[in-house]
Amino acid sequence: MRTAHRVETVRAAEAALAALLPDGALMERAAAGLAAACCSLLGRGRVYGARVVLLVGSGDNGGDALYAGARLARRGAGTTAVLLGTRAHGGGLAAFRAAGGRVAEDPYEALAAADLVLDGVTGIGGRGGLRPEAVPVARAARGSDAVVVAVDLPSGVDADTGEVAGEALRADATVTFGTYKPGLLIDPAREYAGALRLVDIGLGPHLPSVPDLEALQHQDTARLLPAPAAESDKYRRGVLGVVAGSARYPGAAVLAVAGALRGGAGAVRYVGPARDAVIAAHPETLVHEGPPDRAGRVQAWVVGPGIGEGPGAPVAVAEVLASDVPVLVDADGLRRLTPEAVRARTAPTLLTPHAGEAAALLGTERARVEAGRLAAVRELAARYGATVLLKGSTTLVCGPGGTGPVRVNPTGTPWLATAGSGDVLSGLAGALLAAGLDPLDAASCAAYLHGLAARRASAGAGPITATEVAGHLRAAWQDVREP
Repeated sequence: MRTAHRVETVRAAEAALAALLPDGALMERAAAGLAAACCSLLGRGRVYGARVVLLVGSGDNGGDALYAGARLARRGAGTTAVLLGTRAHGGGLAAFRAAGGRVAEDPYEALAAADLVLDGVTGIGGRGGLRPEAVPVARAARGSDAVVVAVDLPSGVDADTGEVAGEALRADATVTFGTYKPGLLIDPAREYAGALRLVDIGLGPHLPSVPDLEALQHQDTARLLPAPAAESDKYRRGVLGVVAGSARYPGAAVLAVAGALRGGAGAVRYVGPARDAVIAAHPETLVHEGPPDRAGRVQAWVVGPGIGEGPGAPVAVAEVLASDVPVLVDADGLRRLTPEAVRARTAPTLLTPHAGEAAALLGTERARVEAGRLAAVRELAARYGATVLLKGSTTLVCGPGGTGPVRVNPTGTPWLATAGSGDVLSGLAGALLAAGLDPLDAASCAAYLHGLAARRASAGAGPITATEVAGHLRAAWQDVREP
């Protein structure tokens, strides 16, 4: 599992480790890992004679870049430093010059000829975007043909929140030290980070056991996913109730049921007006005219996808919320919620809004949610006392109360921005709830599988439909269980 920690936590761990090491040893460790990553990016045999430009700020990030530049210079690279701060790290600059590095007289001339640019302008403590004097140099770096490598974090992004409150330098790769920073995993900052590489500098024993952010990987998801045993029957595997669809949106019901069935549900009980469409697509579904509390035994409910604005929608949501089993509320169902109604439940609740729906629940603007996704998902979870899966370019999952690690899904793809994909996700997450996973694990695993299925459906670079995503869920399970 990838884990990320806030700046304050990283600073404390660095201080604790540095107290046990000789002066400068921690920066040398970081620089060694950074230089090795640059050699890899340049390619074996291409370091000698390569033209490397360092963008050097006045903080420790600039020092990391200078020490790494010194190592590259000793391997035969032509290294040039562009000094952008009011001062440069003294030891780093001395080592850089001693290794044959030079300070640029014309930064734009150096950047135009560069093969690789190291972005050491601002570090994890930076806030509010690049300073005005750094902007033209950053633009020249990005406009060159060079590979841009960020030192610990792309300059101009917020390490703790993933926000980009101004101009930032987009990297092709980011080499980060000790632990991931939340901003490297959360959009919009994630889009600036490029490929990520973590350099172990020995911080592990000094970091808290509970991170601020975590991202599941294959082995984590495989460990959490339920598997039927020899004595399993459909009830032990989990029966999911689905209240979805309407005369206007029958497809939402079909897609939610598809996600549930391919998500491993032992059985699906469907309640709603799209019975004929559901049975035509999935004859194994158990259908009922309703109301939900008379549909039969279930281990969890999904309510909301495509239920529309009809008079029966608020009644159905209220009846499902009154049940004593876990409930997932999505789409149109979210508009029928109040914090009081959710908090009054004795069983767990999972909310799955996209940014627009989250903004409505919070009484704010969509742009605010999209710019500060981490703050928004925590605020929603705290206000409603529920687990919240915030859909979007990076899907975030936060447990009730807004405390504890937030999970970020690493498998998403922009091709998932298509009608109905959220309905499939709801059914999939609901099936995992019915199987007995707690909402945090159910939501995280569902998002992970959903993303893998979408990647398979798109073959990496093609438009897809929600139906195709659902059709690839079985292969996604196989990918996770047999990587």
